[in-house]
Amino acid sequence: MTHLNNVNARPLRRKWLPLLLLTLSAVLLLSACGQNGAASSSGQTASAKPAPQFDLKDLSGSEVKLADFKGEKVYIKYWASWCSICLAGMEELNTLAGQDNDYKVISIVAPNFKGEKSEADFKKWYAGLDEKNTTVLLDQDGKYAQQLGVRAYPTSFYIDSNGGLAKTVPGHNANDVIATNINDIP
Repeated sequence: MTHLNNVNARPLRRKWLPLLLLTLSAVLLLSACGQNGAASSSGQTASAKPAPQFDLKDLSGSEVKLADFKGEKVYIKYWASWCSICLAGMEELNTLAGQDNDYKVISIVAPNFKGEKSEADFKKWYAGLDEKNTTVLLDQDGKYAQQLGVRAYPTSFYIDSNGGLAKTVPGHNANDVIATNINDIP
């Protein structure tokens, strides 16, 4: 009887073992993606690695570099015109950008990358919005997004006053969360 049960158990193990391994792998991968090695549990930067530098153009064609903000904290929101969560937070971001903050608020879109409109189509679309306070930079073909490791829209990046990438947070960040995160970095 025992021998018969072991024979019947083998096909069951063959079916469940790959599923179990796949589930464990997914859990490990997701938990690793949610961690930010530069920030401690309190949000303070232990030793933030230098943020990748950018040299991008704004909607009017003016060149903007991350180095222009040396000595200042910078909040960067990566977003896309097709992202409903991003669009739902645009008015809030515009309000934040219009306030007198002790940090710079920047948003970046990546024309021709991951389903985003072309630069010309994006500019035409954005001109119809009433988001005049927000600085929008264009990351052609997503080169800077790839350097930062953007995996989802929206994603927020917090740059400390030393130019270090202090914190990366995928998903929407409300203005009060942004203020708290900015205050937690040097």
